[in-house]
Amino acid sequence: MRSKIIVFMLLAVMILLTACGTPSKEDVMKKLSGKWNDTKGYELEATMEIKTGSEPRVYNVTVWHTKPDFYKVNVTQDGSQDSQMIVRNEEGVFVITPSLGKTYKFQSDWPTQNSMPYLIGTLSDDIKADKNATMTDKDKTYIFETASRNNHKKVLPTQQIHIDKKTLLPKHVSVLDESKEEKIRVTFKKITLGIERNASDFAVEMENIQPDKKPQSTEDDKDQTGYVKYYPNVSWEGTIYEEDSTVTEHGTRYFMTFGGGTKDFVVVQEPAVKPEGQVAVSIEGDPVDLGFAVAALTENSIRWEQNGVSFFVASSNLTPDELIEVAASMTPGESK
Repeated sequence: MRSKIIVFMLLAVMILLTACGTPSKEDVMKKLSGKWNDTKGYELEATMEIKTGSEPRVYNVTVWHTKPDFYKVNVTQDGSQDSQMIVRNEEGVFVITPSLGKTYKFQSDWPTQNSMPYLIGTLSDDIKADKNATMTDKDKTYIFETASRNNHKKVLPTQQIHIDKKTLLPKHVSVLDESKEEKIRVTFKKITLGIERNASDFAVEMENIQPDKKPQSTEDDKDQTGYVKYYPNVSWEGTIYEEDSTVTEHGTRYFMTFGGGTKDFVVVQEPAVKPEGQVAVSIEGDPVDLGFAVAALTENSIRWEQNGVSFFVASSNLTPDELIEVAASMTPGESK
């Protein structure tokens, strides 16, 4: 009889320990959704390290969000005054480049369809959207591994979201390539929930957008007009190129034709032109965050501006994901 009592007590202790153990993925997801999505708004500061180029680049990111649809995201490269801002307000989505004094207006539902690793609401949506998402309990952190829903999901298909157990706020996000190598890391320095800003805080004031001084560039790989030439760094078989150029009133415009296989495309690059007036220019396509710049993506083309250079990539047989891959791979220097 005594042995039966002991066995019963041991079973009761085991059941109790199990009940007090690691919460399920569903339990944590429910808590995260309530904390991240039910807040009236938030502000955050983060750093974003991009390791897809020849050298890592670090950007400082600040985000304001007020429900339901107001966003202001400012991205500044570390050690540089160059910045770019994405604003969503009642009038639409705007991309502002102060260094050029330019503002583009999109009719887009950004960021509904395209997750951003620095927007905590879209991270929560990523976790819920992936039925195969996994959760690991490690020390003081929950680690969710999910499929990416970002613009680079073809080449960066997976992300790991590291969440502090105590605060239930993200600590950092690692975006991984197919070999599970980290290519983008967003580290959250400060997140404040419950901040609700007025609509006027998201207004785009054109008179306050003045072009900065022309960005400096290196002495390497410059043409006679003084700007750096870029080449796509993609490893597609059969990709060869021909180069041509023409002189315009603003400098040299380069045409690079790539082909020789099933992936044919044209790259046009030229010095970016600063506008004479202060007006938001409507542009076709959806805004795509390349990390270093925000591009306009259509079914057959992508355009953006970076370091004082205007880029345009067009193709009749590349997918939108492949157009993004070309844009993200553009590197100053010799053809790869």
